[in-house]
This record gives sequence, C-alpha cells and structure tokens, in this order.
Amino acid sequence: MKDVLEEKVPPGEVEAARAVEPERISPKRVAAVITALVLSALIMILNETVLTVALPNLMADLNVQATTAQWLTTGFMLTMAVVIPTTGFMLQRFTTKGLFIAALLLFIVGTALATVAPTFAVLLIARIIQAGGTAIILPLLMTTTLTSVPVQHRGTVMGLNSVVISVAPAIGPTLSGAIINSLNWRWVFGLMIPVAIIVFLFGVFAIKTGKETRKAPLDVLSVILSAFAFGGIVYALSSIADLMDGAWAPIAALVVGVIALVLFVNRQRALRKTESDLLDLRPFKVHNFRISVVIVMIAMATMLGTVMVMPIFMQNGMGLGTLTIGLALLPGGLIQGIVSPIVGRIYDKVGPRPIVIPGAVLLAGGQWLLGSVHIDTPLAVIVAFHTVFCIGMAMLMTPLMTVALGALPRAQYGHGSAIMNTLQQLAGAAGTAVLIAAMTVGTTMAASSGIADNVALVDGVRVAFTVGGILGLVAVVCAPFVRRLPPAASR
Repeated sequence: MKDVLEEKVPPGEVEAARAVEPERISPKRVAAVITALVLSALIMILNETVLTVALPNLMADLNVQATTAQWLTTGFMLTMAVVIPTTGFMLQRFTTKGLFIAALLLFIVGTALATVAPTFAVLLIARIIQAGGTAIILPLLMTTTLTSVPVQHRGTVMGLNSVVISVAPAIGPTLSGAIINSLNWRWVFGLMIPVAIIVFLFGVFAIKTGKETRKAPLDVLSVILSAFAFGGIVYALSSIADLMDGAWAPIAALVVGVIALVLFVNRQRALRKTESDLLDLRPFKVHNFRISVVIVMIAMATMLGTVMVMPIFMQNGMGLGTLTIGLALLPGGLIQGIVSPIVGRIYDKVGPRPIVIPGAVLLAGGQWLLGSVHIDTPLAVIVAFHTVFCIGMAMLMTPLMTVALGALPRAQYGHGSAIMNTLQQLAGAAGTAVLIAAMTVGTTMAASSGIADNVALVDGVRVAFTVGGILGLVAVVCAPFVRRLPPAASR
C-alpha cells in the first residue's frame, strides 16, 4: 500500500494522503465503525425532508406563513452547503472519532432544542444546529468507506451509504405523516433524541481508533467566500418562486453567490501551490468524477423536488390526509432501500455502465409517468409511477458515488466527498425550487381559465414533473459516458 500510495501521490501530498487513512483494523471493527456512521447519517439526513408533511400543523401552531415555514427545510440545506466545503480541512485536521462526537452532539442539541422550541426563530436555529452535524457526518461516512473497505466490497457498502443519502429523504414524509397523525409535530424531533443518543453511545465505543492527522492550514478568506458562494446560490435557488411577486432578493443573492464562487475557485487554485487550499478542486479533472457528479446532481434535484411536490399534490389536489400521503410514499422509499445494496453487489461484479444506463432511463421515465397524472388517476397508479422513479434512483446513486470517488487519488477522497455532498445540496435546493416554481406557474395558468383550484393544481403538478422528466433526459444522455474503474483504481 505504501509503495502504491507514494507512486500515485506527489511527495508533498503523501502526508495528506496518510491523514485520511485509518490504522489497520479488523474487518469486524471496520463494520462496526461503518455501521455507527451509517446509522448516524440515516437519522440526520431524514431531517432534510421530515417536515414536509408537518408544515401545515407547524404553521398553525407557530403562526407563520408557508413562505416562512419553508425556511426550516431551506435553512437546513443552506447550512449544509456552507459547512460541507470546510470538511475537506476537518477530515485532515481531526480524527474520525473526534468528528463523529462533534457531529452527534450538534445533532442531539439541535434536535432537543427543536422539540421544545417556543417560537419559529428558535426552531430555525435548532435546524441550523442539526444541519451542522449532518454536514460533518456525510463526508466522514464517504471518506471512511473509501479508506477502510476493500475495493472488491466497496460497491456493496456504498449501496448502504446510498440508502442514507437518497432513501432517507424519500421516507422522511412517511415517518412524519405517521407521527403527526397520532401525536404532533414536536414528536417528529422528540422521538429522534433517544435514537440519536443510542447511536452516539454505540459510536463512541465502536470507533476505537482514528486516522493520522496533520496541521492543515485554514484559510479564513476561503471560508468566507465559500459561505457567500454556496449560501448565496442556495438562497437564490430556494427563493426563486419569490420572483413571481416582484422580489429582487433572489437575483441579488444569485449575483453575489456567483461572484463569490468565481473568487473562491480562483483562490483555491492559487492556494493549491502551497497546499493550503480549503477545498481541493482537482477532482474535477477526473472524467468519472465530473460526469458522475452531473448525473448525481440531476438525481438529487428530481428526488427532492418530487418529495416536495407529491405531498402538495396529494393533499391539496387529491384531498388525502397526512397518514395516507405518508403511506403512499412509503413503497417507493422501501423498494429503493432494498434495491440499493443489491445494486452495490451487482456493481462489484459488472461495473457502473450496465446499471447506470437503465437507472437513468427509469428515473426519467418515472418523472414522465408522474407528469401524466390527472385528478382521477388512481392512487395505486401514482404509487407505481413513484416506485419506478425510486428504483431508477437506487440504480444511479450507488454506482455513481462509488465510481466518482473511487476514481480519485487517496489524498483527494475527503475533498471529493465534500465537493459531491456540497453539490448535492445545491442540486436539492435547485430541484425543489424549479419544480415548485414550475408547479406554481402551471397552476396559475390553469386557474386563469376558470377551472377548480384542485384541478388547476394537478395541471401545475404535471408541468413540474414534465420539467423533472426533461432533467432526467439529460441524465440518460450522460449515463453512457460513465466508465468502469481500471484495476489500478483499487489503490
């Protein structure tokens, strides 16, 4: 391993490469560590969408409007987009155990605060604290998988990881719908606290050793530029619907975000000469990483957009209750969770392309099928269409994350993971904003003809999923360009 490492990585980066490599530990110990990280990430990422069904109850309880309440989801994504770019530095500077403890404590404190939040402002602060922990745990999970799991089993483990990243947001509305039907929205957070504490204790005992660390430099200006860049873009995308009311804030935020992003990229290139960059951007030079990131972004955009649009469609268009909505979304999420590890095992044998191409077709097909719904479409048919989409998601996320990060040199694992997770948050915000905006435009145009409000909403939903279908077609075009990793990539 040492010979291969020093042959692949320039001399100045060997220390950084070793900083992401854990000590040699037994397979059982590796399994325990991965399990702790997967469980932690699972309960954390659930929070990204767990409030979608709970928003009407929460709005009434805290006396806020929908545009304000939506910031509980947008603020979560915004915080992650700001924090994740710094995790490349964190992964070098701190041990696995130290980062795990910090992430879980942040999440537990944020969740406890959300449970008892007396006002909307306090609840929003709690969500931001939760998101800080989530932003740390996701890159930590990916990097630990890449550095600890043998390449011949990497696809299988990445399949479990993709359950966290893509399935958890899909089943979030199901869980919250079931809880709210029996209790109230505060229990959505309250029930997570004992689970998080158990996982925390398990992880503290399971993660016996960390990795070597190095005193990586922290460029404060890069952190500031990163916050303005990714924060501004996420804010702009999440607020895009406000443009219809004449608001200029989204445009201003987008301009600031783009300018800050250009400055951030230029600064990282300059700092690379002294190996003091906050986020190593060289993963974009790798073909598999570039093409995989594009498809993953499309998948996350359509998935989070779908998770937001479908409850609105079912509740306001079809008149269904929260429990029914949650149960209707459950089959797709469950099947996605079952298929993802299977896809991982298949990937280990056949590589990415035989899975990614049909996966992209199913994802796009699911969006086009959902774009054909009408007010009288049977619920079972809608569930079937959603399930087709979820199977496509499962067939994309596992191989793409594995082939994208696995194609990188070891020294770039942490930064590649940070880049991918950051862009997933940007894509999620964009997908939610674009599909909601398309639904709003379609609904407004349909309502102008004098039809009933619920029928007009369904017309808007069809427009939203048609936009999702178009995005899916881009993924179909990109899928054949994903290449199988050569044997040398096993590192």
